[in-house]
Amino acid sequence: MIKATAILFYLLLLSPIINCIGQEPSGPFSKEIDSLYREDQFYFGINYNILSDKPVGVEIQGLSGGLQLGYLRDMPINKRRNIAIAIGAGVSFDTYGQNLFIGEEDSEETIFTVLNSSEVNYDRNRISVYSIDAPIEFRWRSSTASTYKFWRVYAGMKIGYVYHYKTTFKQPGNEVFQTDIPEFEPLRLGATLSFGYNTFNLFAHYSINPFFKNALTTDGQDVSLKTIKLGLMFYIL
Repeated sequence: MIKATAILFYLLLLSPIINCIGQEPSGPFSKEIDSLYREDQFYFGINYNILSDKPVGVEIQGLSGGLQLGYLRDMPINKRRNIAIAIGAGVSFDTYGQNLFIGEEDSEETIFTVLNSSEVNYDRNRISVYSIDAPIEFRWRSSTASTYKFWRVYAGMKIGYVYHYKTTFKQPGNEVFQTDIPEFEPLRLGATLSFGYNTFNLFAHYSINPFFKNALTTDGQDVSLKTIKLGLMFYIL
């Protein structure tokens, strides 16, 4: 996975170019203002992942972040066109570095064990999730047909389906991978909010349903695991 910081660096370099593309042309080659304009139909985001509803002792460790990108069909619903509904499609990748070991017994029963780093020596323990997303947003912005820098507040929800996931545990002389966990819930539901001005927008996503259902740790704790994603969202016309 490309490091999120590197991607952010390149976006910072490209942002002046993106802004220039978004500027209204002037001079003899200027175009007529589009009274039926739409906004922010492509999106790209980077985020840091936090786990909630977790068993006692489970902590975020190592790399925990994600990327998302996609297309939203902007559909203004008022005359000024600064209030809209948007429906779209996209993809996302998220990884969660933490200390909850997920393995399997010889009977194929899933094992969930909270690892104590002082007792178990390991190099990596993470869950990687790849999903197809269907975002839905209610949008307000301060834009006009001739304004390309404006405030925005977009609230909505995202319906996702995990088409691939993998847990990875590595320690000296031992590696464990899991790609088939009966307790895993592939349908993902989340509430989303993004707000900001011009290029940079803050983004938050709260998972409505848990990652696992009917799952218990080896010491009897419920394993649900919901996620909170915090990051930056970039919109392009």
